[in-house]
Amino acid sequence: MALPVYASPLERLWHRTYLVICAAIFLFLISPILIVIPLSFNVEPYFSFTKEMLSLDPSGFSMRWYDSLLTVGMTTPDGPRDANWWSMAWAEATWVQAAKNSIIIGFWSTILATFLGTLAALGLSRPEMPWRRAVMAVLISPMIVPIIIIATGLFFFYSNPCSVVGLSCGRLTSTYTGIVMAHATLGIPFVIITVTATLSGFDQSLIRAGASLGASPSRTFFKVVLPLITPGVVSGALFAFVTSFDEVVAVLFIAGPEQQTIPRQMWNGIREAISPAILAVATILVIISIALLATVELLRRRSERLRGVTPA
Repeated sequence: MALPVYASPLERLWHRTYLVICAAIFLFLISPILIVIPLSFNVEPYFSFTKEMLSLDPSGFSMRWYDSLLTVGMTTPDGPRDANWWSMAWAEATWVQAAKNSIIIGFWSTILATFLGTLAALGLSRPEMPWRRAVMAVLISPMIVPIIIIATGLFFFYSNPCSVVGLSCGRLTSTYTGIVMAHATLGIPFVIITVTATLSGFDQSLIRAGASLGASPSRTFFKVVLPLITPGVVSGALFAFVTSFDEVVAVLFIAGPEQQTIPRQMWNGIREAISPAILAVATILVIISIALLATVELLRRRSERLRGVTPA
Protein backbone atom coordinates (compact mmCIF):
# COMPACT_ATOMS: atom_id res chain seq x y z
CA MET A 1 0.00 0.00 0.00
CA ALA A 2 1.40 3.39 -0.99
CA LEU A 3 2.04 6.07 1.59
CA PRO A 4 -0.20 9.15 1.61
CA VAL A 5 1.23 12.34 0.18
CA TYR A 6 1.25 13.98 3.61
CA ALA A 7 3.51 11.29 5.17
CA SER A 8 6.43 12.71 7.14
CA PRO A 9 10.07 11.92 6.22
CA LEU A 10 10.32 9.62 9.25
CA GLU A 11 7.23 7.70 8.14
CA ARG A 12 8.66 7.35 4.64
CA LEU A 13 11.94 6.07 6.06
CA TRP A 14 10.15 3.49 8.21
CA HIS A 15 8.03 2.42 5.22
CA ARG A 16 11.14 1.73 3.14
CA THR A 17 12.81 -0.05 6.06
CA TYR A 18 9.70 -2.18 6.54
CA LEU A 19 9.72 -3.17 2.86
CA VAL A 20 13.40 -4.13 3.07
CA ILE A 21 12.75 -6.27 6.17
CA CYS A 22 9.82 -8.02 4.48
CA ALA A 23 11.89 -8.67 1.36
CA ALA A 24 14.76 -10.09 3.47
CA ILE A 25 12.40 -12.43 5.35
CA PHE A 26 10.79 -13.53 2.09
CA LEU A 27 14.20 -14.22 0.55
CA PHE A 28 15.25 -16.17 3.65
CA LEU A 29 12.16 -18.38 3.40
CA ILE A 30 12.19 -18.88 -0.37
CA SER A 31 15.95 -19.37 -0.92
CA PRO A 32 15.99 -23.15 -0.24
CA ILE A 33 13.21 -23.62 -2.78
CA LEU A 34 14.90 -21.42 -5.37
CA ILE A 35 18.13 -23.40 -5.07
CA VAL A 36 16.42 -26.74 -5.65
CA ILE A 37 14.92 -25.74 -9.00
CA PRO A 38 18.15 -25.09 -11.00
CA LEU A 39 19.89 -28.05 -9.36
CA SER A 40 17.24 -30.36 -10.80
CA PHE A 41 18.56 -29.53 -14.29
CA ASN A 42 22.15 -30.51 -13.45
CA VAL A 43 23.69 -32.78 -16.06
CA GLU A 44 25.97 -34.32 -13.43
CA PRO A 45 24.76 -36.62 -10.61
CA TYR A 46 25.58 -34.04 -7.93
CA PHE A 47 23.66 -31.99 -5.42
CA SER A 48 25.81 -28.92 -6.12
CA PHE A 49 26.35 -26.36 -8.86
CA THR A 50 28.98 -27.31 -11.45
CA LYS A 51 31.28 -24.87 -13.21
CA GLU A 52 29.19 -25.12 -16.36
CA MET A 53 26.03 -24.22 -14.44
CA LEU A 54 27.65 -21.25 -12.73
CA SER A 55 28.88 -19.97 -16.11
CA LEU A 56 25.42 -20.63 -17.66
CA ASP A 57 26.95 -23.05 -20.16
CA PRO A 58 24.09 -24.99 -21.84
CA SER A 59 26.18 -28.17 -21.64
CA GLY A 60 25.83 -28.09 -17.86
CA PHE A 61 22.05 -28.37 -17.97
CA SER A 62 19.94 -31.40 -18.83
CA MET A 63 16.47 -32.90 -18.46
CA ARG A 64 17.93 -36.32 -17.72
CA TRP A 65 16.65 -36.42 -14.14
CA TYR A 66 13.13 -35.58 -15.19
CA ASP A 67 13.39 -38.31 -17.81
CA SER A 68 14.60 -40.76 -15.16
CA LEU A 69 11.31 -40.31 -13.32
CA LEU A 70 9.72 -42.26 -16.18
CA THR A 71 12.45 -44.89 -16.64
CA VAL A 72 13.54 -45.97 -13.15
CA GLY A 73 12.07 -49.40 -12.53
CA MET A 74 11.25 -50.18 -16.16
CA THR A 75 12.46 -53.44 -17.70
CA THR A 76 13.24 -51.83 -21.09
CA PRO A 77 13.77 -48.10 -20.48
CA ASP A 78 15.78 -47.55 -23.68
CA GLY A 79 13.18 -48.81 -26.12
CA PRO A 80 11.35 -46.67 -28.67
CA ARG A 81 8.91 -44.33 -26.96
CA ASP A 82 5.76 -45.53 -28.59
CA ALA A 83 2.40 -46.34 -27.03
CA ASN A 84 3.73 -49.63 -25.67
CA TRP A 85 6.65 -47.84 -23.97
CA TRP A 86 4.34 -45.35 -22.28
CA SER A 87 2.09 -48.17 -21.18
CA MET A 88 5.07 -49.93 -19.59
CA ALA A 89 6.16 -46.70 -17.91
CA TRP A 90 2.67 -46.30 -16.45
CA ALA A 91 2.69 -49.86 -15.13
CA GLU A 92 6.34 -50.29 -14.08
CA ALA A 93 8.12 -46.98 -13.41
CA THR A 94 8.87 -46.59 -9.71
CA TRP A 95 8.20 -42.87 -9.50
CA VAL A 96 4.99 -43.20 -11.52
CA GLN A 97 3.71 -45.86 -9.12
CA ALA A 98 4.58 -43.62 -6.17
CA ALA A 99 2.74 -40.71 -7.80
CA LYS A 100 -0.35 -42.85 -8.43
CA ASN A 101 -0.34 -44.03 -4.80
CA SER A 102 0.03 -40.46 -3.54
CA ILE A 103 -2.85 -39.24 -5.69
CA ILE A 104 -5.15 -42.13 -4.78
CA ILE A 105 -4.40 -41.90 -1.06
CA GLY A 106 -4.57 -38.11 -1.13
CA PHE A 107 -7.90 -38.10 -2.95
CA TRP A 108 -9.71 -40.48 -0.61
CA SER A 109 -8.17 -39.06 2.54
CA THR A 110 -9.21 -35.58 1.38
CA ILE A 111 -12.80 -36.77 0.81
CA LEU A 112 -12.92 -38.35 4.27
CA ALA A 113 -11.23 -35.40 6.01
CA THR A 114 -13.45 -32.85 4.26
CA PHE A 115 -16.65 -34.72 5.13
CA LEU A 116 -15.79 -35.26 8.79
CA GLY A 117 -14.12 -31.87 9.24
CA THR A 118 -17.07 -29.98 7.74
CA LEU A 119 -19.52 -31.83 9.99
CA ALA A 120 -17.36 -31.02 13.01
CA ALA A 121 -17.10 -27.36 12.02
CA LEU A 122 -20.86 -27.10 11.59
CA GLY A 123 -21.36 -28.50 15.08
CA LEU A 124 -18.69 -26.28 16.62
CA SER A 125 -20.22 -23.18 15.04
CA ARG A 126 -23.54 -23.65 16.83
CA PRO A 127 -23.72 -21.47 19.95
CA GLU A 128 -25.70 -24.06 21.94
CA MET A 129 -23.02 -26.73 21.64
CA PRO A 130 -21.49 -27.50 25.08
CA TRP A 131 -17.75 -27.66 25.70
CA ARG A 132 -16.97 -26.16 22.33
CA ARG A 133 -13.44 -25.05 23.23
CA ALA A 134 -12.50 -28.39 24.74
CA VAL A 135 -13.85 -30.30 21.75
CA MET A 136 -12.10 -27.91 19.37
CA ALA A 137 -8.80 -28.43 21.19
CA VAL A 138 -9.13 -32.20 20.91
CA LEU A 139 -10.06 -32.10 17.22
CA ILE A 140 -7.12 -29.90 16.20
CA SER A 141 -4.63 -31.75 18.43
CA PRO A 142 -3.07 -33.58 15.44
CA MET A 143 -1.68 -30.19 14.38
CA ILE A 144 -0.02 -29.69 17.77
CA VAL A 145 1.11 -33.16 18.85
CA PRO A 146 4.44 -34.19 17.22
CA ILE A 147 3.79 -36.35 14.19
CA ILE A 148 6.14 -39.08 15.44
CA ILE A 149 3.87 -39.59 18.45
CA ILE A 150 0.75 -39.72 16.27
CA ALA A 151 2.42 -42.14 13.84
CA THR A 152 3.51 -44.42 16.67
CA GLY A 153 0.03 -44.45 18.18
CA LEU A 154 -1.58 -45.10 14.79
CA PHE A 155 0.80 -47.99 14.16
CA PHE A 156 -0.03 -49.78 17.40
CA PHE A 157 -3.74 -49.04 17.09
CA TYR A 158 -3.98 -50.08 13.44
CA SER A 159 -2.04 -53.27 14.14
CA ASN A 160 -5.18 -54.50 15.88
CA PRO A 161 -7.92 -51.85 15.93
CA CYS A 162 -10.36 -54.12 17.81
CA SER A 163 -7.99 -54.75 20.71
CA VAL A 164 -9.44 -51.81 22.64
CA VAL A 165 -12.69 -53.76 23.06
CA GLY A 166 -11.08 -57.13 23.60
CA LEU A 167 -11.68 -58.48 20.10
CA SER A 168 -9.39 -59.57 17.30
CA CYS A 169 -9.86 -58.37 13.74
CA GLY A 170 -7.84 -57.61 10.64
CA ARG A 171 -4.90 -55.23 10.69
CA LEU A 172 -5.05 -51.82 9.03
CA THR A 173 -1.29 -51.51 8.68
CA SER A 174 0.13 -52.13 5.20
CA THR A 175 -3.28 -51.35 3.67
CA TYR A 176 -4.58 -48.43 1.67
CA THR A 177 -7.50 -48.11 4.08
CA GLY A 178 -5.19 -47.62 7.04
CA ILE A 179 -3.10 -44.97 5.25
CA VAL A 180 -6.20 -43.12 4.06
CA MET A 181 -7.57 -43.04 7.61
CA ALA A 182 -4.23 -41.91 9.01
CA HIS A 183 -3.90 -39.09 6.47
CA ALA A 184 -7.51 -38.07 7.08
CA THR A 185 -6.70 -37.82 10.79
CA LEU A 186 -3.92 -35.35 9.97
CA GLY A 187 -6.05 -33.39 7.48
CA ILE A 188 -9.24 -32.98 9.51
CA PRO A 189 -7.85 -30.12 11.70
CA PHE A 190 -7.15 -28.01 8.61
CA VAL A 191 -10.69 -28.51 7.34
CA ILE A 192 -12.15 -27.65 10.74
CA ILE A 193 -10.15 -24.43 11.02
CA THR A 194 -10.92 -23.16 7.52
CA VAL A 195 -14.62 -24.05 7.60
CA THR A 196 -15.02 -22.65 11.12
CA ALA A 197 -13.40 -19.40 9.99
CA THR A 198 -15.85 -19.22 7.09
CA LEU A 199 -18.82 -19.94 9.35
CA SER A 200 -17.75 -17.19 11.76
CA GLY A 201 -18.94 -14.62 9.22
CA PHE A 202 -22.03 -16.54 8.21
CA ASP A 203 -25.37 -14.81 8.82
CA GLN A 204 -27.39 -17.26 10.90
CA SER A 205 -30.59 -15.36 10.09
CA LEU A 206 -30.45 -16.90 6.60
CA ILE A 207 -31.15 -20.30 8.18
CA ARG A 208 -34.12 -18.92 10.08
CA ALA A 209 -35.35 -17.23 6.90
CA GLY A 210 -35.20 -20.54 5.04
CA ALA A 211 -37.12 -22.27 7.82
CA SER A 212 -39.77 -19.52 7.84
CA LEU A 213 -40.28 -20.08 4.12
CA GLY A 214 -40.98 -23.78 4.69
CA ALA A 215 -37.61 -25.27 3.74
CA SER A 216 -36.46 -28.35 5.62
CA PRO A 217 -33.11 -28.23 7.48
CA SER A 218 -31.44 -30.38 4.82
CA ARG A 219 -32.79 -28.23 1.97
CA THR A 220 -31.67 -25.07 3.78
CA PHE A 221 -28.21 -26.51 4.22
CA PHE A 222 -27.72 -27.56 0.60
CA LYS A 223 -29.40 -24.49 -0.93
CA VAL A 224 -28.25 -21.73 1.45
CA VAL A 225 -25.45 -22.74 3.82
CA LEU A 226 -23.30 -24.96 1.61
CA PRO A 227 -23.04 -22.56 -1.36
CA LEU A 228 -21.85 -19.78 0.96
CA ILE A 229 -19.27 -21.88 2.81
CA THR A 230 -18.05 -23.74 -0.28
CA PRO A 231 -14.87 -21.61 -0.59
CA GLY A 232 -13.91 -22.53 2.98
CA VAL A 233 -14.72 -26.20 2.40
CA VAL A 234 -12.65 -26.31 -0.79
CA SER A 235 -9.77 -24.47 0.90
CA GLY A 236 -9.80 -26.97 3.75
CA ALA A 237 -9.89 -29.83 1.23
CA LEU A 238 -6.85 -28.42 -0.55
CA PHE A 239 -4.95 -28.13 2.73
CA ALA A 240 -5.95 -31.70 3.61
CA PHE A 241 -4.74 -32.93 0.22
CA VAL A 242 -1.41 -31.14 0.56
CA THR A 243 -1.00 -32.59 4.07
CA SER A 244 -1.61 -36.09 2.73
CA PHE A 245 0.59 -35.58 -0.33
CA ASP A 246 3.47 -34.36 1.84
CA GLU A 247 3.24 -36.85 4.72
CA VAL A 248 6.13 -39.28 5.16
CA VAL A 249 6.37 -40.16 8.87
CA ALA A 250 2.96 -41.84 9.11
CA VAL A 251 3.64 -43.67 5.85
CA LEU A 252 6.93 -45.01 7.20
CA PHE A 253 5.10 -46.49 10.18
CA ILE A 254 1.90 -47.75 8.55
CA ALA A 255 2.45 -48.35 4.84
CA GLY A 256 3.78 -51.51 3.25
CA PRO A 257 5.91 -51.90 0.10
CA GLU A 258 2.83 -51.62 -2.11
CA GLN A 259 1.82 -48.25 -0.64
CA GLN A 260 4.95 -46.40 -1.67
CA THR A 261 4.18 -42.67 -1.94
CA ILE A 262 6.26 -39.85 -3.39
CA PRO A 263 7.57 -38.57 -0.02
CA ARG A 264 8.50 -42.11 1.02
CA GLN A 265 10.18 -42.73 -2.33
CA MET A 266 12.16 -39.51 -1.87
CA TRP A 267 13.13 -40.63 1.63
CA ASN A 268 14.28 -43.99 0.32
CA GLY A 269 16.20 -42.29 -2.47
CA ILE A 270 18.10 -40.08 -0.04
CA ARG A 271 18.97 -43.04 2.18
CA GLU A 272 19.90 -45.56 -0.50
CA ALA A 273 21.12 -43.75 -3.63
CA ILE A 274 21.36 -39.98 -3.73
CA SER A 275 20.21 -38.82 -7.14
CA PRO A 276 19.18 -35.41 -8.53
CA ALA A 277 15.96 -37.13 -9.58
CA ILE A 278 14.81 -36.28 -6.07
CA LEU A 279 15.35 -32.60 -6.90
CA ALA A 280 13.32 -33.03 -10.08
CA VAL A 281 10.43 -34.41 -8.03
CA ALA A 282 10.85 -31.58 -5.52
CA THR A 283 10.63 -29.02 -8.33
CA ILE A 284 7.41 -30.58 -9.61
CA LEU A 285 5.97 -30.56 -6.09
CA VAL A 286 6.90 -26.89 -5.69
CA ILE A 287 5.01 -26.04 -8.88
CA ILE A 288 2.00 -28.02 -7.66
CA SER A 289 2.14 -26.29 -4.26
CA ILE A 290 2.25 -22.85 -5.89
CA ALA A 291 -0.78 -23.74 -7.99
CA LEU A 292 -2.69 -24.95 -4.92
CA LEU A 293 -1.77 -21.83 -2.92
CA ALA A 294 -2.95 -19.64 -5.79
CA THR A 295 -6.23 -21.57 -5.82
CA VAL A 296 -6.64 -21.11 -2.06
CA GLU A 297 -6.04 -17.35 -2.42
CA LEU A 298 -8.62 -17.07 -5.19
CA LEU A 299 -11.13 -18.97 -3.07
CA ARG A 300 -10.38 -16.74 -0.09
CA ARG A 301 -11.07 -13.62 -2.12
CA ARG A 302 -14.26 -15.14 -3.50
CA SER A 303 -15.38 -15.99 0.03
CA GLU A 304 -14.76 -12.40 1.14
CA ARG A 305 -16.77 -11.06 -1.77
CA LEU A 306 -19.68 -13.39 -0.95
CA ARG A 307 -19.59 -12.32 2.68
CA GLY A 308 -19.38 -8.64 1.73
CA VAL A 309 -15.98 -8.14 3.36
CA THR A 310 -14.43 -6.66 0.21
CA PRO A 311 -16.07 -5.01 -2.78
CA ALA A 312 -16.76 -7.21 -5.79
